Order: sequence, then structure tokens, then C-alpha cells
Amino acid sequence: RSQFTIKRQCERLTTATMAAPKPATKPKPTHALQPYLDAVRSTLTAAMCLENFSSQNVERHNKPEVEVRSNKELLLTPVVVSRSEKERVLIEGSVNSVRVSIAIKQADEIEKILCKKFMRFMMMRAENFFVLRRKPMDGYDISFLITNFHTEQMYKHKLVDFVIQFMTDIDKEVSDMKLKVNARARISAESFLAAFV
Repeated sequence: RSQFTIKRQCERLTTATMAAPKPATKPKPTHALQPYLDAVRSTLTAAMCLENFSSQNVERHNKPEVEVRSNKELLLTPVVVSRSEKERVLIEGSVNSVRVSIAIKQADEIEKILCKKFMRFMMMRAENFFVLRRKPMDGYDISFLITNFHTEQMYKHKLVDFVIQFMTDIDKEVSDMKLKVNARARISAESFLAAFV
């Protein structure tokens, strides 16, 4: 008798779930940066095939070849992924390291100042980010250096996700800071000019 009631309850549950309407799947929001980020992601994933490689010049030394540049045969061709003249990414690969340099879009003088201050703040704390370079390459705002030791200790796809997430968030951060500066300037101007009215 108990088996019969359990069977009937199971039948009711299956008919109820089959009869219930399926929730409508929302289309994924289209992001204006998405093709640019996809190109950077695929290029960076391809360039991040790193292996442990000792120096050919100095015994018992292991240095990132993309920084040392002592042997041309160990370097890959640099790739620039560009969205505009002001917004681009330089990916330089080698046998045991990858250097990623990012130029952030800066429309006016306020964005240039905010971007410079924000990048300086981050680069002073480069040791907390592990892959962040203390000084960016010429013509770029910030640079990352990923070595074979990083790919051995961390997941490769997570490192790529970190760079892509940084590129996604940095524009939003600079825009938010610009809005806050403009709001504070407006309030300051109103309170200053209120004395003359």
C-alpha cells in the first residue's frame, strides 16, 4: 500500500513539472566591448603557452625572456589588439613569459588625470597583485607580466579572466570617479556663487 501511494505521488510530481511553463530565457545583454574583449582573450590564451626555460647566457638563472630580450629566437611576434587609437592592448610573448600592456581610453583631461592617479595607486601596490608590473611600457597606462611560475601556481584561464575583468571594470571605475568629481565641482561652485547672489 505504501509503495502504491509513493508511486502515485511521483506520478503527480512528474505531471506537475511537465505541465508547469518553462521560464523564459532572457537573451544575454550585448556588450559594446565584447568583440574587443573576445579578441584579447583568444590572443592572450594562445600566447600563454609557457614553460620553464633557463637562461642561455647565465648559468642557473631563470628570467622572463620578454623582459631580458637576450635571444631573439625565444621571443614571439608582438600583437596589438586595438579598438581605437586610444584604446588598445599590446601582447608580447616569449618562451617563459607574457607581457600585457593596456592603453585605457581617456576622452578628456579629467579622465587622463584620474587614470594616471588610479594606475599609480595600483602600481605602488604591485606586490599584492603578483602579475602587475611596477612600470608600464611606453605609450601604455598599465602592464602585466605573467611568467611560467604564475601559470604553474595558478589556473591559466583564471589569469586570462583577471586581465579581461580588469579591462571591463577599469572604464567603469574611471567613469564613476569622473561623475563624482563633476558632482563635487558642481556643489562647490554652487556654494561659492551663492555668496554673490
